[in-house]
Amino acid sequence: MAWVAAGARDARSCILYITEADLVAGNGYRKRLVRIRNSHNLQGIVVVEKTQMSEQYFPNIQKFTVLDLGMVLLPVANQTEASCLIVQLVQEQTKEPNKNPFLRKKRAVLSEPFLLRTVQQIPGVGKVKALLLLQKFPSIQQLSNASIQELEPVVGQAVAQHIHVFFTQSR
Repeated sequence: MAWVAAGARDARSCILYITEADLVAGNGYRKRLVRIRNSHNLQGIVVVEKTQMSEQYFPNIQKFTVLDLGMVLLPVANQTEASCLIVQLVQEQTKEPNKNPFLRKKRAVLSEPFLLRTVQQIPGVGKVKALLLLQKFPSIQQLSNASIQELEPVVGQAVAQHIHVFFTQSR
């Protein structure tokens, strides 16, 4: 597992490279990802080897990195592809930060259409209730961990129960 820190004018990115061996070996990469995510002056970009051997482990890192931590995840086929991508990302640091999609300020959760559509897949939750839920619980992880009592003031008792059942049956 390797990381590269690259600086720009106002933002610094940290590229964490997770090899096939790291992915297959277990969850050792999780602590580093959380550390990068919790750093206020770094924006994390995760480059991970997705091969035939590591493909079965990829959904777990994808869920953890993208849904739970809200970080950028870029799969690559091998180390050569990873090195080319990392070089390209570092070169992009010297360009205008507003034009680099990896350096843009994080948009508000409500402007993420895929997250809104995902929440709308819960039975009894339409667009209005999904927006209300995302204001109170800005991530899927927070929403899935919310108790019925926390959900009720936002969406009412019946829908709160639907949401709770939706997430508890999925586990």
